[in-house]
Amino acid sequence: MKRMRRRCRDERGASLIEAAILTPLLLLLTFGIVDFATLFYVNLSLENGVSQATRYAVTGNLMDDPDNPGTSLARPDTIKAAMRKATPTLTIPDSAFSFSYLPSGGTNWVGGTGGPGDIQRVSVTYSWSLLTPLVRPFFPGGKATITVDSTMKNEGRFE
Repeated sequence: MKRMRRRCRDERGASLIEAAILTPLLLLLTFGIVDFATLFYVNLSLENGVSQATRYAVTGNLMDDPDNPGTSLARPDTIKAAMRKATPTLTIPDSAFSFSYLPSGGTNWVGGTGGPGDIQRVSVTYSWSLLTPLVRPFFPGGKATITVDSTMKNEGRFE
């Protein structure tokens, strides 16, 4: 009986048990914080990028095609290139972009990039895969979908 009481009072290994219980919880918390911080970064990057792309789009300027020097990219491709240039750490597929414009004096949005004097909208829908296993179930498919857009009026004439 004395031997049993001694074993119950023995605290050797208690720290190891506590660490084994707490370490996974701390790691989960840390990775959750990293996940949400990364998601916040992606959102801010996309907002900045779409703003920069729209600012470039309203000028009507076209970028040179990197594959064919001396020829210009189409207007939608120029806007996509401006967005990608403003968000170099993200890989944005062409399918993530959508363009619409409100013709001057019009009341309905039309798909496309519009012309001088029209109101231009550039939208980007981007999916980000989450890393933390316990955070993933709160997002459909384990991915956070972020949609950002920017609207500005095209300049009165394009150069």
